[in-house]
Amino acid sequence: MSKPEAPPTLSPRLHAWLDFCQELGLTPFVRRGKSAARAASITAASSAAPVTAEPGAMKHKPPAPLPSVVVAPAAATLSLFDQAPARAKSETLEDIRADLGDCRRCKLAPHRKHIVFGVGNPKAQLVFVGEGPGAEEDLQGLPFVGRAGQLLTQWIESLGLKREQVYICNVIKCRPPQNRTPERDEIETCSPFLLRQLDAIHPKLICVLGGVALQTLMGKAVSITRLRGQVFDFRGSKLLATFHPAYILRNPVADRDVRKDLQVIRQLLA
Repeated sequence: MSKPEAPPTLSPRLHAWLDFCQELGLTPFVRRGKSAARAASITAASSAAPVTAEPGAMKHKPPAPLPSVVVAPAAATLSLFDQAPARAKSETLEDIRADLGDCRRCKLAPHRKHIVFGVGNPKAQLVFVGEGPGAEEDLQGLPFVGRAGQLLTQWIESLGLKREQVYICNVIKCRPPQNRTPERDEIETCSPFLLRQLDAIHPKLICVLGGVALQTLMGKAVSITRLRGQVFDFRGSKLLATFHPAYILRNPVADRDVRKDLQVIRQLLA
């Protein structure tokens, strides 16, 4: 009766390769012509006991370095489109406003009269997100109360809703000087509060008004003319972009596109 085959002696290089395969959850490659039993004994031997280097092993060429596996930090894998973080589910708009306080986090603070946080139903199914406050909004501390706000109110009423039934806010909470476009550092400082607002409300639909709001929530440079009217999944809600009311006041011909977008909103809410 033949003696059972002794477990093969593994070289340091083969042992390291088997360890690498096990870490990745892979089955080690078996060279053609080797039996499954021998392959199994090799795998068993690799995990049974530590392997000592063969005599004279250092005389051979050192093994090639194994491929490295780089795991990105958890924060780096998150995007704006991910589900809302668990902590935000218990956070209210009042909590967020209190945290914002008398904000001095960016260079807009010295120029403002009021922080324009947001207004409306804290459990709204529909949220409108604009770019930033204008002169009238800065005076009253409320979003969309000027001419553009009057047009937005008409849009809301065309949906069979009232302003107090929706929620209205902006990417930035302070008016930029001369109503200029918000700058990147201002958006980066203020937009986390916007995301927390959206997570706290958790609406069925978010309607972004204009390119700045769209690019902020998309997290990249995109064209409002290309993406308006399209529907995206966003942190557990739906997201749709249309033109800003101020743009329609300057370009009335684009109102027909907004009417189409409002029809999509009506269908989504239904």
